[in-house]
Formats: sequence, structure tokens, C-alpha cells
Amino acid sequence: QTINLTLKHMGNGTKESWGHNFVLLKKDIDVNDFAARASVSVDSDYIPEGNDIIAKTQMIGGGETVKITFSAPLPGIYDFLCTFPGHSQMMRGKFIVE
Repeated sequence: QTINLTLKHMGNGTKESWGHNFVLLKKDIDVNDFAARASVSVDSDYIPEGNDIIAKTQMIGGGETVKITFSAPLPGIYDFLCTFPGHSQMMRGKFIVE
């Protein structure tokens, strides 16, 4: 199935000071390791190099909205997170495909 996702930043900080994004990881990717690599990937909008991602949005700031469309992965449980430094411990969850 096709997934349509809308992410709206309800705060008022800029993307440089308090950005948010949505990053859906492939199965069996260590979310803590990925978050650590992301936190130092300033030049690539906090997205580390590699082939660990199913889908992602751009980093957005307060009042901004971003939309993405992607194909649902195979059934399973996938991790998602915000990769802005310091956000991944609270801004993460499970994306369940049945």
C-alpha cells in the first residue's frame, strides 16, 4: 500500500535550532547507533550516509509542514525517529506493517 505522511512542526523554533523530521529505518537497524551517527551528520541534515532508511522527510522548523509518499515495506515492525540531535530518545516509535 501507499503511505501518505504529513509532518507539521507545531513549535516556533527554526530548523537549525529545534528542527524535526521523520526517518523510517529498515528492519534490524540499531536505532541508537543510527541516532548517534545522525547527530554528527550536520552537513547532511542529520541523515548519516548508508542504506539504512526506507523513507524520510526533510528537516523542518516551527510552523512548517512536509509531506511524503512511500510504499509500505514488507510486514513487520520498523523503528522511526527524529534525527535532530537529542530528539531521538523521546521522538521515536514503531511503525507496524501488517
